[in-house]
Amino acid sequence: MAKTKKVAATKTASVKPSSAGKTAPPKSVSGKDDAGGKRKLGLRGAAPWAARHAAKHAAEARARAAEPPLPGSARATIRTPVDAEDIKERVRDLHAALAQIKGLRKNLAKNFFEIGLILKNIEARKFYEAKRFPSFEAFVEREIDLGKTTALRLVRIVRLFQKEAAVEVGMDRLFAAITALDSGGESEASRIPQAPQSTTSLPMRPPGR
Repeated sequence: MAKTKKVAATKTASVKPSSAGKTAPPKSVSGKDDAGGKRKLGLRGAAPWAARHAAKHAAEARARAAEPPLPGSARATIRTPVDAEDIKERVRDLHAALAQIKGLRKNLAKNFFEIGLILKNIEARKFYEAKRFPSFEAFVEREIDLGKTTALRLVRIVRLFQKEAAVEVGMDRLFAAITALDSGGESEASRIPQAPQSTTSLPMRPPGR
């Protein structure tokens, strides 16, 4: 019996340590340096303090943006133009005017004078500059569905005629009158080329006959 216990004790002493004792300790995610002097990284290789640092800077940026910029500062000049409110108001007025024209042009023959008034107001107050158009002509060519020639003629009608007389005469006859003014008052018949007259001279009559 004693011999059996001695053999068992010998076998127990000869057993090598299991691999469980060699298991590496879990990696730390606390961000602190380990015993070897290397910095431990968090998830996806980023230091744990990086998220806190970014959140702090984002909060500071939001706080600065919420504060009104100092007059004359670079931030005030870049982010807030001097005439920003005026530009916004002109853009709103321009969009309202375009909406009116869109509704009136459904019956152009009846509402041509009102459209001319709106276009004249856009030109006088230079609303087209709010949309970066260099001129009123460029604006009506791109933004008005009536066409550049028709839009400019409607503005001229408002300048040249009273509303009551213009409505009584009608848009087509007013356009014809403007065309006649542009052509120097010549009629359509006078602008048709005539056949050249013969330049052959008749023989002179002998004297005394």
